Amino acid sequence: MEDIDVEVPKYFICPISLQIMRDPVTAITGITYDRESIEQWLLKGKSTNCPVTQQPLPTVSDLTPNHTLRRLIQAWCNENASLGVDRIPTPKPSIDKLHFLKLIKQLQHPDSKMKALKELDLLAAKNERNRKYMVEAGVPKAMLSFIVNCFKEDCVSGLEEALSVLFLIRIPSAEAKLLPKQNDQIIKSLIWVLGCEFNTQVMVKSHAVSALKSIIETASSVVLERLEPKFFEMIVGVLKQCTTRITQQGINSALHVLLDACPWGRNRLMMVESGAVSALIELELGSPEKRTTELILGILFHLCSCADGRAEFLRHKGGIAVVTKRIMRVSPAADDRAVLILSLISKFSATSWVVHEMLEVGTVTKLCMLLQLDCATYLKEKTMEILRSHSDDWLKFPCIDKTVLTRYIK
Repeated sequence: MEDIDVEVPKYFICPISLQIMRDPVTAITGITYDRESIEQWLLKGKSTNCPVTQQPLPTVSDLTPNHTLRRLIQAWCNENASLGVDRIPTPKPSIDKLHFLKLIKQLQHPDSKMKALKELDLLAAKNERNRKYMVEAGVPKAMLSFIVNCFKEDCVSGLEEALSVLFLIRIPSAEAKLLPKQNDQIIKSLIWVLGCEFNTQVMVKSHAVSALKSIIETASSVVLERLEPKFFEMIVGVLKQCTTRITQQGINSALHVLLDACPWGRNRLMMVESGAVSALIELELGSPEKRTTELILGILFHLCSCADGRAEFLRHKGGIAVVTKRIMRVSPAADDRAVLILSLISKFSATSWVVHEMLEVGTVTKLCMLLQLDCATYLKEKTMEILRSHSDDWLKFPCIDKTVLTRYIK
């Protein structure tokens, strides 16, 4: 049509896309739009108002199909087919909440559950409108129940699809909070998934960790206090093999899980025993993205608050060096965590070797440079505290710039 001068009736054109409408629907404001365009407008948060009248619009379920206009458009397209106008097929009936409720019921029957899971996966991947209805129909809870049943029956059939659906529609925090009694079983089931083998290993493990993050971040303190050593062993195990076992998004989800569990002392000890400190340092040595670094440094700060964590941190030859390197290179949040880690090491584990190491890898120089920036007052105080604590030792070394160091320790 672009190369042929065909006059299209104005009322055939969608006010949003400015294209001929394929599935015209009328909003309560009386304005007709192409269904896909107005749904995307509303669901993706561009606005909750009618694009033409600017009046408030409710949900997409209040869009009424304009069958008369659709037939007129189809007839006009057929009449002008010889001029290069494409025929517009009759749209398929719109899928609603009721359809997903039926699919959930089919999950209860062995003969239909796989077909239902595959259809849910396809529909979740199709558009935001389907995902909205799936959440309203209770699909997230149904998928979690399915995963728990797989765990109980030691059966992996359907797990790939169920986890994919959960990943696409997400687990609403409001819904996760309504599952306190099932949280223990859900967590154990997702940890079990991390130990299973699949053809699509990377995606399944990533989706499982993403679901676990949604559950953990809304779990009660009672649940978080009861986490078992195996929980941390599996999460740390995934991080140790991150290049072959999980996506970048999955890595960040796993880190979020560890960070959310850090406030409890017994959890920190179990993380240390599972090798978390070394795994985190190795991950950071790979120069990950900004958010990943912030999460890693946040967890290391918590782990270094206990003696065992500091011992593991210092046992790794790259610990002090990589934390020092990240200062002033990532973000203010990363600077904050890095300085606090160094402060804990300086205050509680400053052997002569550690003090020398901090000088050798450039920690002293980096801290002096940080003081010249416009950073938070408390951060400057922590930095000066570190410098003052060991200045006598550092001033003995000929390589140190005594003028710079003494400027900040007076």
